[in-house]
Amino acid sequence: MTHDPQRPPSGPAAGPSDTPPAPGTPPATGEGLFSKRYAAATTSFAAVMFLTGLAALAVLPTLPTAAEALDGVHLFPLVAGCFVAASLFGGVLGGHWADRSGAHRPLAVGMLLAVATLVVSGASQSIWHLAAGRFLDGLAAGMVAVSINTAIGQSYPSALRSRALALMSTCWIVPSLLGPPLAGVVAEVWSWRTVFLGLAVLTLIPALAVVAVLRGDSWALAVPEPKDAPRPALLTAAAVSLGAAVAQYGVSGGGAGHLAFAVAGLALLAAFAPRLLPPGTLRAARRLPVTVLSRGLSSGVFFTLEALVPLLLVTERDVSPLLVGLVFTGAAIAWAASSWVQGHLLESRPRHQLVRAGAVLMAGAILVAAVGTSPALPPFVAASAMVLAALGMGMLVPSLTVLSLEHSPEGRQGYASGAMQTAQNLGQVTVLGAGSGVLHLCLARGTGETVGYVTAFLLLLVPCTLTVLLATRTRRP
Repeated sequence: MTHDPQRPPSGPAAGPSDTPPAPGTPPATGEGLFSKRYAAATTSFAAVMFLTGLAALAVLPTLPTAAEALDGVHLFPLVAGCFVAASLFGGVLGGHWADRSGAHRPLAVGMLLAVATLVVSGASQSIWHLAAGRFLDGLAAGMVAVSINTAIGQSYPSALRSRALALMSTCWIVPSLLGPPLAGVVAEVWSWRTVFLGLAVLTLIPALAVVAVLRGDSWALAVPEPKDAPRPALLTAAAVSLGAAVAQYGVSGGGAGHLAFAVAGLALLAAFAPRLLPPGTLRAARRLPVTVLSRGLSSGVFFTLEALVPLLLVTERDVSPLLVGLVFTGAAIAWAASSWVQGHLLESRPRHQLVRAGAVLMAGAILVAAVGTSPALPPFVAASAMVLAALGMGMLVPSLTVLSLEHSPEGRQGYASGAMQTAQNLGQVTVLGAGSGVLHLCLARGTGETVGYVTAFLLLLVPCTLTVLLATRTRRP
């Protein structure tokens, strides 16, 4: 991330006399997140996080249904992967913009763009139309996520920032429990289009509220960005996002044309992706580099399961969108429960051991998903793979985050956090691309859907096994 949370805040747009105190200054007695001075900003930010989380998570179980309705199942990896590819560039762009002129502009633009992209997706007449909507939605999501964090740093004193961030986390978690099954009901009763268009209407209200709250001179940066400040790698991030999207299209089918796109996308990733990661990441250097690499590998495994298991359930097992939504809810609960266990009951265990244990659980989930492709078994067998993988991620991700902060250079925790986020996005698009490529290669050779899915799932054992083997290298010195 490129924003600096320690920059002096300038406060919500309530007038010069209401400008919050500088960082490090405790709030006045009785002032909290919902006091008169901060209520407008807190309410708007919370609504933004809740509804953007709802939009991001609710549409996931409806995407396979939309792809099938638009006769574009073969391009589903592109639809799933382009959101992540675009969010990588959106995060870098939003952070750069926020550093230069404050968080209000990228946040407002990101919110309005989020509304527009939901309309674009809901009105899709082809799978390419839907893919374009998801790409723009990823761009908006990246801008909004980094802008919210920057805005909190710019508008609240340090004594309230941790509370504000905790509230934002809560506002994101709740939709993961409610959004997917509700979206499934809407898709069954009406249609998948209603999910997108309904979310656009709901998101429009906080989007307009954010634009109104963030107007005014009080949101101008109190300390302008230094003229000699290093510029973020905007062109590099754009090249990586483009390469990821092109590669996703390349692996969505066979033939010389698709192969050319796949090669071009991989070439862009190979040339530019390492520039966004700490030196030594690709060779698994100890401490921070291998921790970042492990985050990318594990995230890629989980995201690919999250994409391919629902696609299998909808297109091959005829599972309803409601039941698919309930699978996502179960996975969210499993992730939260596992995260609580590692933070409370296993907090004394070495973190690298928890990383290994989480990766082993995910390997088990991969085997369950492969076995669950059998038509002789009920669909819940394959569905349970997502829940088991979420248990592993709930144990693994917090442990890797703690290790990354401990390994980060002095005063550069933001650098480590940004590297972890970048690795997460790169891992998702890369591993999903590999799994999708294997699936479509099997289908092109006439081996059948079951063999294709089994092969794609078993391929995930490679990054999962690497995570297990590299766990020791992530440990504290």
